[in-house]
Amino acid sequence: MKFQLTEDQQALRDGVRQLLARRFDAEALRAAVDAPALDRGLWRALGEAGFFALRLPEADGGVGLGLPEAVLAFEETGRALLPGPLIATHLAAGEVAGAADGETVVAAVDGSGLVEWLAEADVVRGDAAGAVPLRSVDPLTPLHRVGEGGAAVDPVAALLTAAEQVGTAGRVCELAVQHARTREQFGRPIGAFQAVKHLCAGMLVRTEVARAAVYAAAVTADRTDIAAARLLADEAAVRGARDCLQVHGGMGFTWESEVHLHLKRAWLRARRGGASTESEELLAADLVA
Repeated sequence: MKFQLTEDQQALRDGVRQLLARRFDAEALRAAVDAPALDRGLWRALGEAGFFALRLPEADGGVGLGLPEAVLAFEETGRALLPGPLIATHLAAGEVAGAADGETVVAAVDGSGLVEWLAEADVVRGDAAGAVPLRSVDPLTPLHRVGEGGAAVDPVAALLTAAEQVGTAGRVCELAVQHARTREQFGRPIGAFQAVKHLCAGMLVRTEVARAAVYAAAVTADRTDIAAARLLADEAAVRGARDCLQVHGGMGFTWESEVHLHLKRAWLRARRGGASTESEELLAADLVA
């Protein structure tokens, strides 16, 4: 059995990366930080590319692919720090008019009672009555809280969140290595120092372990596999972003750097739907059984 991407899967991943590079580059990221708002043109472009309809059957106007392909696409959005309720809209394709083609933005109340991008959404799934705005740790993700949490976290939503986390983990590893090669101290690149080498090596190992777990869970679609993948991906993203900050030093938290944005998004995703606790309880129950 070969656990390698097919040519079509590689083309899908590369296509999403290229689309985001064109439509959500460093300049667009800065603009979004300064004035958080959804780019409806980009949202429609994602719809035209089939991003939201990836798993929708062809008979219903979708692309007709599966979870593995969706995971590859969401890994790229995590890497690019693309804002917006991407998962909620993707899950609503075929159920909410306009979601599949990017004409409708869908938000959802998660298991912890949080709603992302409530004010920008055309449709909200779940009871958002009495929603109260919160100050979000991530400037790219406006939040509201409702009185009670929604339903338990959907396994697909958990897996796609894990894929986003893997995207962040991979990106911060790239940023750390790039900085370690170019930043010099005492006449040498800081990557020549053992402490920095260890940080970068640890980031790479956690990223690849998490990626393997997420890809495997996308194939099996097993709830326990997804729970394990989610925990590994959260750790890879959060610890990776923290270590990347260490490699960058104080400049990592400046607005000129994107590193702190990855850390803040990773923190927020790790809390999405109370995922860590739910995943840990699911794994514990499976071990007992």
